[in-house]
Amino acid sequence: MTAAPAGTAGLRPAPAEDPVAWINAAGAGTLAGRMGITFLEASPRRLVATMPVAGNTQLYRMLHGGASVVLAESLGSIGAVLHAGDGHIAVGIDINATHHRAVRGGTVTGVATALHLGDTAASYEVVISDDGGRRLCTSRITCAIHGRRRRS
Repeated sequence: MTAAPAGTAGLRPAPAEDPVAWINAAGAGTLAGRMGITFLEASPRRLVATMPVAGNTQLYRMLHGGASVVLAESLGSIGAVLHAGDGHIAVGIDINATHHRAVRGGTVTGVATALHLGDTAASYEVVISDDGGRRLCTSRITCAIHGRRRRS
């Protein structure tokens, strides 16, 4: 979920007192919302979200690798937006993922940890685990940070 600029499409900056509620509400009509991603913790340095396996599988009924990447990008992009602050936007420019094992049911949890929080870029490592705590996927995402975009 690459975040939109503050003030566009009804989106306002995340309130400092409860960014998790804001993120979950803002994401309701997005891909993250359709995939059932729910944020549990959100700060510029660490984010945690869950996603159901059901509805996010491929033909073999295993979690789709692309679903893991959507979870990872959602976590990293939101972290970068929180780091960038009001008046700035963050857009994903690079993501990779290594899939370690399959899962067929339950809920997966993604934990994003900041690797670099700079003025023009933010990078996160995202570890996605199953209900038993086994690592399913390791991803890295980098987002570019820009000033507020001018409207056309």
